[in-house]
Amino acid sequence: MEKHLNANPESGKKFYQNFHDKGKIVMLNLLKFREKADYSNLEQLKPNKEISGEEAYQLYLEKTLPELKKAGSRIIYYGKSNNFLIGPEAEQWDAILLVEHESVVKFMEFAQNKDYLKNAGHRTAGLEDSRLLPSTEINLTPNIIHS
Repeated sequence: MEKHLNANPESGKKFYQNFHDKGKIVMLNLLKFREKADYSNLEQLKPNKEISGEEAYQLYLEKTLPELKKAGSRIIYYGKSNNFLIGPEAEQWDAILLVEHESVVKFMEFAQNKDYLKNAGHRTAGLEDSRLLPSTEINLTPNIIHS
């Protein structure tokens, strides 16, 4: 299975086109951690001792949270995961993260913020693989909600 850690220019362009005028977006993150964090080419961030990928990702979250808040974003949910109930048996994810952003513009400002970027290497060091799926809310009719 191909690994995915970062968006490519084409997916970034499609993301902007599909979501730029939709208001709030929620990002579903599927996360697979490295057994040991890999700080190759990230010496400025490397901790004094060897840490797990999950610990590196925790550092990333701790450093990222203030920048998320400044951007008007918030973590909705962060939890452990494993096998799909419905889905391919070959895919297993260690954790999921749901993050709400006020808009695509706010998300892109956050993702390009220098204070965010200087600590984003903890994410790279900690993750073996990931998926990032943007979504917008579907407004259900009152009849469906109250059924």
